[in-house]
Amino acid sequence: MFAEEIISNAIPSLRADDTVQKALDRMNEFKVKHMPVVSEASLLGLVSEDDLLNISKHDTILTDSGVNFLNVFTLSDAHTYDVIRLMSQLKLTAVPVVDQQKNYLGLISINNMVDAVAEQYAVNEPGGIIVLEISNRDNSLAHISQIVEADNAQILSSYVNTFDDSTRMEVTLKVNKTEITSLVASFERYDYLV
Repeated sequence: MFAEEIISNAIPSLRADDTVQKALDRMNEFKVKHMPVVSEASLLGLVSEDDLLNISKHDTILTDSGVNFLNVFTLSDAHTYDVIRLMSQLKLTAVPVVDQQKNYLGLISINNMVDAVAEQYAVNEPGGIIVLEISNRDNSLAHISQIVEADNAQILSSYVNTFDDSTRMEVTLKVNKTEITSLVASFERYDYLV
């Protein structure tokens, strides 16, 4: 899944001639702490609620306010993992999306991202969840999927969680069966820690 697929059409951008108060009102209305400022089709940057609240005159035009426009955006063809990393590292509640020519296309809000992750990890699909603890050296998705498929199940999604200063990792599987007792027993037969 890519950034252009999860752009929110519900949240309009701010214009360069909007006031600080209008920006704060929009942020409150859409429950975000960051919003893009756009002039025609060009992204000027991202403004934060914290920066706007430090401006004493809320009737000031954004471009005249001296507020710092963050030069933060993601390209339309960026993978959702890259967007999540950007939002996480910079603690953003929204990130602007631009095309290769840097034209503003829309934004991805934290709510859009949660919905996209839920879809990507098959959160809404019925099924069971199995968490395996394995050694880094024993990480074979092929072997894991063979065990799952031998039990007439399919992996709907999977992800890996590593631990600092450890050779162990967790592999989380979402499978298409809700009754997973026999599958858990199969993993235990192959010495997986479930």
